[in-house]
Amino acid sequence: MSDETKPKKILLVEDDRSLARMYTTKLEKSGYTVQTVVGGKDCIDVVAVFKPDVILLDIIIPQMDGFAVLQSLKSNPAMKNVVVILLTNLGQDEDIEKGKSLGAHDYLVKSQFTPAEIVARMEAALK
Repeated sequence: MSDETKPKKILLVEDDRSLARMYTTKLEKSGYTVQTVVGGKDCIDVVAVFKPDVILLDIIIPQMDGFAVLQSLKSNPAMKNVVVILLTNLGQDEDIEKGKSLGAHDYLVKSQFTPAEIVARMEAALK
């Protein structure tokens, strides 16, 4: 299978189980391979093995927050080019600026986007 035909891999970092199920279902129906983790440290541990094409990263998560995870990923040469999209309930301008300054490709406030819109934004980021 070539890289073009292999399903893209998405690492979803989400501590709300019902949201994680909803996003996973939508992503899998859209043809993606999805792995879900709950906490920041879990994300760091899994990313090197799973090698995702995109990380959908919540900010308010256990172990270490999404900003710390993003900073860790972007400071690691092996992971710095992975597309990270912050998917969070935090919508304050300072949070958005912080996420972008740390290297997030996009910043999505959960309540403002449907799962289909999130997939569309993710697909745009992959191009």
